[in-house]
Amino acid sequence: MLVFRSSLFNTLYYLMLILFMLVMSPLFLTPRKTAMFAMRSWAWSADWLHRLVVGATVEIRGRENLIHGPCIIASKHQSLWETYGLLRLLDDPAIIYKQELGWIPFFGWYAVKFRMVKVQRGGRSKAIRSLIASARDRLAENRQIIIFPEGTRRPPGAEPVYRAGVTAMYNELGVPVVPVALNSGLFWPRRKFMRYPGKIIVDILPPIAPGLEREDFTRELVSRLEGASDQLLLETAGAANPPPLPETARKRLEELGQS
Repeated sequence: MLVFRSSLFNTLYYLMLILFMLVMSPLFLTPRKTAMFAMRSWAWSADWLHRLVVGATVEIRGRENLIHGPCIIASKHQSLWETYGLLRLLDDPAIIYKQELGWIPFFGWYAVKFRMVKVQRGGRSKAIRSLIASARDRLAENRQIIIFPEGTRRPPGAEPVYRAGVTAMYNELGVPVVPVALNSGLFWPRRKFMRYPGKIIVDILPPIAPGLEREDFTRELVSRLEGASDQLLLETAGAANPPPLPETARKRLEELGQS
């Protein structure tokens, strides 16, 4: 039954995404905020489908820590879920995405329409300068910037690998950074077919105010995100019917003293 539900959800999810992109193509002629409202509505419908077919619910903690103005949302990245799930929590977010993703038909066009932030190819310093310049423009529009500090999806419990982009943005842009921990990868594993029922938890942590030294900020961000991620892993693993845990999660639980 779980294989059937996973297959059904995956099929319906991608069909619904393709249909949305086709049917909503007239949005290119509307103001960006109108199009963003439609995109956020699609995110709600995707969560509804996820709950209906798979039995996966979503709990948002720490909503009071959200900033509805210029800020950086620094989120853990474990699955595809947060690429759309976080959209519905924010007023007018701009996601940082890799340049090669912009080559995908429709996705790339919508990324341009929504004025997302593209990480360009090239040397590290050139890419970071471009990232900061684009992010500054979006913040000037009173928007929130979503960045995945590790740059790519990492399985739950994996050793963290934080990249320089988020620290450079914090240092240059002078806005608060809101860390976001989650456990989505336990229910929507990366590069896996299966989708598991259970509770996806998003934990929005208190903002880190601007003004810290680079090293102090990085240390604070990593400490908060990894600490909260460990707590979510412990909570999920200790639930009545936990999903199958990947090797990285089992290893991390052992390091935390849990079997």
